[in-house]
Amino acid sequence: MPAEGLVGEHDILTEAVDGAVSEVHEDMNGHAEEETLKDPCCDPDNPAVLKFNDVSAAAYMIKSGIQKTPCTRSTISSLTDMDIFFKKEFLQVTGSFKERGARYTLMMLPKEQKSVGVVAASAGNHALALAYHGKDLGIPVSVVMPIIAPLMKVTLCKQYGANVMVKGADIGESKTHAMRLAAEKGYKYVNGYDHPHILAGQGTMGLEVVEQVPDIDAVVIPVGGGGLIAGAAVAIKSLSPTTQVIGVESERCASFTAAMKAGKPVYTPASSTLADGLAVPLVGVNAFATAAPLIDKMVVVSEAFVALAILRLVEIEKAVVEGAGATALAAVLAGLLPELKGKRVVIPLCGGNIDTTILGRCLERGLAADGRLCTFRVTVSDRPGGIAELTKKIASLGVSIKDIYHERAWLRSDIFSVQVKCTVETRDNEHAQQLEQTLRQQYAHVHWGPTHVVSGQSPH
Repeated sequence: MPAEGLVGEHDILTEAVDGAVSEVHEDMNGHAEEETLKDPCCDPDNPAVLKFNDVSAAAYMIKSGIQKTPCTRSTISSLTDMDIFFKKEFLQVTGSFKERGARYTLMMLPKEQKSVGVVAASAGNHALALAYHGKDLGIPVSVVMPIIAPLMKVTLCKQYGANVMVKGADIGESKTHAMRLAAEKGYKYVNGYDHPHILAGQGTMGLEVVEQVPDIDAVVIPVGGGGLIAGAAVAIKSLSPTTQVIGVESERCASFTAAMKAGKPVYTPASSTLADGLAVPLVGVNAFATAAPLIDKMVVVSEAFVALAILRLVEIEKAVVEGAGATALAAVLAGLLPELKGKRVVIPLCGGNIDTTILGRCLERGLAADGRLCTFRVTVSDRPGGIAELTKKIASLGVSIKDIYHERAWLRSDIFSVQVKCTVETRDNEHAQQLEQTLRQQYAHVHWGPTHVVSGQSPH
């Protein structure tokens, strides 16, 4: 049976990640013996179920240290046939909703633990939130980040005063190292998506949403480890029981969907995704026990629509949002929630920490998904004027050539032909179709689209 309410901080000595971490040591006689570090806050056999009072207490505690972010109607509403309101959590100081849970967890530490400090394993937003609020509250923070963590986030954590250690090939190895530090040095390990106080803190966003937008029909929330949707669902369903709570995951790591089918958290392999903040292979036990009964629907969205959502937010909302933060909008753009047509829908834009280089790639993929960046290969005459005729035809349609390349050596048609590969920019998908139709009428050999097409939902 799940434990009611939150686990007491004073009873916690050390923590592990989602159950236990095993380590092998040698005893005095040189024999190997295994030591298991368990996490009382994240016990699969006795998960803590969050209550509304927990979220209310968190809201009172953190209100002086957290931004009450705006939740405003978006002009994207006209594109979706929904009344969409964006909760702009990317406007928090460190760029994500993670500050809510981090601050509350730090504030709830016993006095002795505050002087010793905390440790966490994170590649991004959780580390930033703990580092910033640890500095503000005078609590020492150590962060273990994997070698794949963006350099920008590593640097920011150091600037906020955290003791940053870059260890581990992935977040799993980083967690193991963080657990070891917690046991050796007496640090408090803070699980970024399953500690009960983290869940309570994240739930304060749900309180604000219900206060800011009346008569909400649905709230669509990105899901990774499950901490945000668990806390927010408790707040929303308590105050507005008829409001739907819908979760959205990336197709590259649909771990919560798998957990819902299995009835418990199950390991789900994760692959590289634009929504890297959602790539959690095993959802939190407390988060699942809390959220599962409250979630009305889970959907899984493709990478193409995540990229398209990032593009739409930049162009229309003038907001730079990371892939994980844009995933809920991606589900709407993909047409996965047709039942919300004509409804009042709140979508949290829950993070804005995206590397500049990754943003550029996301925008290009978004343009491609939108039919505005196209590639094709066409075989034309290699005699004088052959390529000029092609470019003149493209220009006459108002299409802009971004890149052009010709291939002669590996072409199998006649010796006086050349294959031209073009990347072009069009106004929209209809404009792109007009170009394709014109080329097929003019030339015998036209290959439209990339040579290798990645599977997944297509925007068209």
